[in-house]
Formats: sequence, structure tokens, C-alpha cells
Amino acid sequence: MKLPVLSVADGARWEERLLSSFERGTHGVAIVRRCVDVVDLLAVAASGQGLVALVAASVRRFDADAVDRLRAAAVVAVGVVPRGCPEVEDRLRAIGVTHLLPDDSDPAVAAAVITEARRSFEQPDETEAVRSRRADLSFADPSTSMAIPPGAGAPVSVEEPARRGSVLAIWGPTGAPGRTTVAVTLADELARLDAAALLVDADVYGGTVAAVLGLLDESPGLAAACRQAGGERLEAAALAALCWQLGPQLRVLTGLPIASRWPELRPSALSTVLAAARGLADFTVVDCGFCLETDEELSYDSLAPRRNGATLAVLDDADAVYVVGAADPIGMQRLVRGLAELRDAEVTTEPQVVLNKVRRGVVPGDPQSELVAALELFSGVRPALLLPYDRDSLDAALATGRSLGEARPSSPLRKAIGNLAARLAGAGGADHPDAQAAERGPRRRSGRLGSRSQGR
Repeated sequence: MKLPVLSVADGARWEERLLSSFERGTHGVAIVRRCVDVVDLLAVAASGQGLVALVAASVRRFDADAVDRLRAAAVVAVGVVPRGCPEVEDRLRAIGVTHLLPDDSDPAVAAAVITEARRSFEQPDETEAVRSRRADLSFADPSTSMAIPPGAGAPVSVEEPARRGSVLAIWGPTGAPGRTTVAVTLADELARLDAAALLVDADVYGGTVAAVLGLLDESPGLAAACRQAGGERLEAAALAALCWQLGPQLRVLTGLPIASRWPELRPSALSTVLAAARGLADFTVVDCGFCLETDEELSYDSLAPRRNGATLAVLDDADAVYVVGAADPIGMQRLVRGLAELRDAEVTTEPQVVLNKVRRGVVPGDPQSELVAALELFSGVRPALLLPYDRDSLDAALATGRSLGEARPSSPLRKAIGNLAARLAGAGGADHPDAQAAERGPRRRSGRLGSRSQGR
């Protein structure tokens, strides 16, 4: 049985030449479908008709997202490039195409590259990280029309990134339990402990991180980062240029100012952004949306956009998931249901519950003991952190567009989150050293690093 191949050539002559040669010869491969564009290719790939896709470098909208979608459909992409065009080769490698083929290659060579691409894709002991770094394809003498498949030469050494930061997802059910408050304060406190922190607003229903911090910018940094990740493999330096720099150790990647722009936050692109964030910061704190439903997938016969895909992608990639719930009867009910939704979503990281707005009056008796007992009874989970209700400090911070550490250094809410930051950063001690942080004074908004138009 021949290896089924899909092709999209953008009108190039190599497609007809390889098609006829594969039909006549005994190369073990066959072009089973000639696609007109990337949309057609992705639809055919999702139907399971092919295992390898030959794609001309000139095809429009063939980007990192398309490569990821092909990979999700168990189809490996082979880029067909003009011979002697290193800039084209580099562009395809940047979006994740690890096997390249000159457009004038002999059919036997083309069949060998296609077979090798599929073998590498199916090889279980070869990780995705190794494949993505294989950029050693070298072309032989043009007169022989030969290409050397990757992996045929010397082994490629894989260098680990200089920094491997942690991703902390801040999630919570509907009802404004305080996700943004916890995310902003935790990132700020980590930065005050001299840990490089990146705060990301990934709420697709109404991100407010920029407004909370007084960053009046209508250009969402995260959407720009996702667009850039779709065209190439985003690096830490490029991601830094899209962030606001609020202090020596604190960067902010703002979210969507308009909720209707949620399709710009594609899950595959967001995963690429988080991978770049790990190389930029010691801790990446992500403010997530509340909804985990995947029902929109049932409304389409083909691959559909998923509004909640961004939240699910963050939860899947996170090293720690903090679930924020409001400490009142309604908030507790939503929290218990939210924990069940997390289990149904098959989030592998064990969630840690943060009870916010703990206060007397709304819960009978001693609020802390009652809340802990209720949560253990109905969900079998013990809260990792209880945060006091400190409305006055939050109002003071919101009115001036500053963090709690700037507006109210002695806030009990800020101290409680600071203790969590100290444990994460390995600062030691039971109390957060807020006195030293308070002496540093207000942070200076220095704007984005690099050009404001970069990546837009």
C-alpha cells in the first residue's frame, strides 16, 4: 500500500510532475488529493485522507497555526522550496516545518524525503522538541537534483533554553470571585522578590488587567503575540517587545479590549506564546477566563474556532493552577461546581483552591473554619490559601491604577498573597518582607520595550 500524500502547489509545475511519476513508478508514495489552498488542505487532512502534506512555500496562510493543525490531524508537512533560497527555507523552519524539498528534486528523492518525514513523525522515542530543532537539511549539488533528508547526517545537538520559567494559571468560576485581583497582586509580589514575572491577560470574556494597572492602551499585547506566533516561532526577545515594563522585574502582556476579538487567541498560538514566556520570565501568571465549555465543537462538521480553547490551553500548559472562589454561599456553590468542571475538562495539574473575600457576617460562626469544613465536605479539597476581604485597599489601588503593593503596602490582602509569592519564589519565612518592598516606592511605567508597532 502506498503512502497517501496531499499536495497544495499554488500552481507550481512540480505537483504535476511528481503526480505522474508517482503513479507510474514504484516509489511507495501516491498523491491522493490535490488541494487548492490551505483551507482545503486542512479540511482534507482532518478527514484522514492523507498522512503527509506537500506544501509549496508560496502558498498563502501557510503559517505555524496551519502546521499545528496538520500535526493535530496526524499529518506531517513537507515544504517545497525553490533551490538556493535560504530565506524561504528559514521561514518554513521558523513555523515548524522540519522537512524541506527543493522544487526541482528527482521523484525518487522526493519519495525518500516524504517517507523519512512520516517515519520521523511516527517514531515514538523522538520528541517534538527534537524534531522542531532539526534544521540541518542540506541540499546536494544542484546538478544531481538530490536532497538529503534531515537526520541522515551527524546527530543534532539540542540546547536547553537558558531559563525554564513556571506558568501559573489563575482560574475561577463565573461571578467575579477575584481572579484578576489575585493574578495582578501575585505577579507584582513575585517581582518585588526579585523574580522575573510576566503577567498575561488571557480572559476571552472581559480582560481588565490593563485597566486595573492604568495601562490605557487599546492594542492588546497578547493578540499581537498570538499573531506573531502564527507566522513564526515566537522567541523570548520578540515577546518582551510586546510587553509593558512596569518595573525591573515585572512585565505585563495586556489582553483583549473587546471581547468579540476572542478568535485572535488561538489555542495553538497561545501555547507558543507561553513557551516563549518560559524563556522570558521565572514566573508567568495568567489571568484566565471562567468558562470551560467545549460545546461549540459539536456545532460544526469541521474544525471550529473554540472561544474557551485559550483557557483550556493555559490550564493544560500550566505548572500550577490556582482556583479562586468567593467566600460566600453563592461563591462556594459556584466553586464546588467549578472544581467538578475542571475534573471533567481533564486538567492534569492538581488545582489549589484560593478562597477570596473571607469576612464575617456572610458566613455564620468563625468564617475560616466554616469555609474550610464546607469545602472539604462538598468537594474533598482543602483550601491552600484564604484571603481577607479588603475592599478599601482595593478601591484605593483601582482609583489610582496601581497595585496593592504601591497603593496600600500594609494591606492584609496584599500580605496574604505576598506570603504565597514568597513560598513560590523560595524566599523562605512565614511572613512576606513587605517593609522593604514598600520602601521602593511607586513603579515607573516605562511602556513597551522596543517599538510600539512591532508585531502589530
